[in-house]
Amino acid sequence: MDLSTTYLGLQLKNPLVPSASPLMRKVDNIKRMEDAGASAVVLHSLFEEEIRQASQEIDHYLNYGAESFWEALSYFPDVDLRIGPDSYLDHIRKVKAAVSIPVIGSLNGVSTGGWINYAKKIQDAGADALELNTYYIAAEPSQASADVEQMYLDLVREIKASIRIPIAIKLSHQFSAFANMARCLDQAGANGLILFNRFYEPDFDLENLEIVPDVKLSTPYDLRIRLRWIAILYGNIKADLALTGGVHSATDVIKAVMAGARVAMTTSAVLEHGIDYLGKILHDLTVWMEEHEYESVKQMHGSMSQRAVAQPAALERANYMRVLRSYEPQVI
Repeated sequence: MDLSTTYLGLQLKNPLVPSASPLMRKVDNIKRMEDAGASAVVLHSLFEEEIRQASQEIDHYLNYGAESFWEALSYFPDVDLRIGPDSYLDHIRKVKAAVSIPVIGSLNGVSTGGWINYAKKIQDAGADALELNTYYIAAEPSQASADVEQMYLDLVREIKASIRIPIAIKLSHQFSAFANMARCLDQAGANGLILFNRFYEPDFDLENLEIVPDVKLSTPYDLRIRLRWIAILYGNIKADLALTGGVHSATDVIKAVMAGARVAMTTSAVLEHGIDYLGKILHDLTVWMEEHEYESVKQMHGSMSQRAVAQPAALERANYMRVLRSYEPQVI
């Protein structure tokens, strides 16, 4: 049984990839993931805000008392050698030394600027690829959608120009013309698109009148919109497609691959069931393929995409009308 696939030019032994989560902060957890069958890992994200804060703190101390005497700055080392959360880069080196599977670094941010230098630092620390985890709420009424899209494209182009390793961008589905945006990102140089990022909406505490964070793990139902868009994009762009969000079982992995994804990424299932659950997913995947006489994952790839199914319109508006007309509510 050949479970192998390729993603971002990397040869993977299967399509199951644990995605960024707090579990990735410990090297032992990542070693256990490899032992359980993970084909690659995406490390937890280094946030743009972390880099900016570290830069501002160093800049503060470099300039503190600069007006007191002219040679004050000469007592400090070059700022470029000191800025940033270097522990993240050290973590990449430790993980690379501990496992043999590909290690994908992650940057979480949306703006261009000096923090992009960390893309190169992540590469130099040994990461096999870089995931750009974009999480942006366009809350300013004066900001047009075209401006937001351009911000994403500039981000990809600048990082692509600065590093050699492949990059993938993790996106929200909240674009007015997502297929066009995907094509533009593909043309800008993205090696992969990861569908979709999950927005964590806050809740209201009515007793204390506060806004509070509220994290909900994904469910298999979250898979639907991701399957839909991967099936639509498959064959229309060159970039590899990855599905993340809602992958809880071998069935979900199979659906992702058949839609056209190179890999299926999971976090919530591992957080809920434990790291060893990866092995169960892979075992069930093998059993299903044997029962349905599939010899390889490649044989399934894209077989349920818009280009392959008999009724591709079901992925578009026709399905919306059919569902509404066919539903028969049971009124008591």
